[in-house]
Amino acid sequence: MTEPRVSGDWRAWFAEHGPRLRMIARQWTRSEADADDVLQEAFIRFWKHQRHLPGDPNALVVTSIRRAALDLIRSSDRRTVREKAVAADADTVGWFEPESDPRLNALAESLGRLPEEQREVVVLKTWGELTFDQIGEQLAISPNTAASRWRYAMEALRRLISARSHA
Repeated sequence: MTEPRVSGDWRAWFAEHGPRLRMIARQWTRSEADADDVLQEAFIRFWKHQRHLPGDPNALVVTSIRRAALDLIRSSDRRTVREKAVAADADTVGWFEPESDPRLNALAESLGRLPEEQREVVVLKTWGELTFDQIGEQLAISPNTAASRWRYAMEALRRLISARSHA
């Protein structure tokens, strides 16, 4: 008896086996999107490197799916740990080194309350020492938009710090 081999067009093979393989991938993943990613990765790996190997192609693909799913889970878990560590550091460190100067503390708190697009421009302008032209290039916006965001951020910071000092 000859071993089943995979040959021909990958589209036809995948059309026949894809739905079943996706269901298998879903059993080892946390979401439908992850299952799609795992199946794509596993199928590409199989088609490029394993389809001509002896043995049951189904077993080879399923093994590739399982390995790709485990790789994705490990990667996701490591990323989650890193993100939690960064978030914990951000909560304790803030924008500035801890200071006894209440003005710096007010500025740090107010900066954190700006909309992200304004805060980004403030950081690039103040600490990055970039021009509005350079900021525009970095953020894929016009220099005028960068300057407007800077102005809005400065106005918002004045209001926030003033309100805090009057509280």
